[in-house]
Amino acid sequence: MKVVSTLALLLCSALTLANESDRAAIKTPEDAIVALKAGNERFVSGNTNKQDFAKQIEETKDGQAPYASILSCLDSRVPPEIIFDQGIGDLFVGRVAGNIEDINMLGSFEFAKGVVGTKLLVVMGHTSCGAVEGACQNAKLGSLTHLLAEIRPSVRLVEERYPDADVCIPPHLDEISEENIVRTIQDIRDKSPVIADLEDAGKLKVVGAMYDISTGVVHFMD
Repeated sequence: MKVVSTLALLLCSALTLANESDRAAIKTPEDAIVALKAGNERFVSGNTNKQDFAKQIEETKDGQAPYASILSCLDSRVPPEIIFDQGIGDLFVGRVAGNIEDINMLGSFEFAKGVVGTKLLVVMGHTSCGAVEGACQNAKLGSLTHLLAEIRPSVRLVEERYPDADVCIPPHLDEISEENIVRTIQDIRDKSPVIADLEDAGKLKVVGAMYDISTGVVHFMD
């Protein structure tokens, strides 16, 4: 029985090690995309990693080396670490309603690459986004009004594309979300010479992604 128990413990330990992200093996932006796609596939299939959070806390207590940054929506249904099946120390995450950028987000992601060394920046929107719907309906509510104004250009673009349609409902609503991702990426490149130069040098890649809240699948727009 002792032999069986010992073998079981060794097997469990091996599986835990095999199932944790090997950040050192992710050397390029392309490697980072592959790792995120594989994590999302595990999440959707239900075959998620056996995360040893206590071990990860111990390993990261003196520093961090996340391999990717995620700019995502504040929506409670879109938790990046969970949907990409990642552990503590794997991702640098910034969240705001409508996954838009501002100077604080830009500074944060410049820090993520320039100081911490992330290799990928993903701007991730999602289906049925409340912020996008609010912008589409031109909602007004305190400081939220200013935030929604950042999404309005993407609304107008889709309105021009479909002049006779109600774009505030699916599938056009999700099309606005996609345009908002594209616009946010362009804004990041335009407003952050640091990120633009890193991307031009091949040291960082900025990509878009859409998360489907009905299936759990992340579709990359690269």
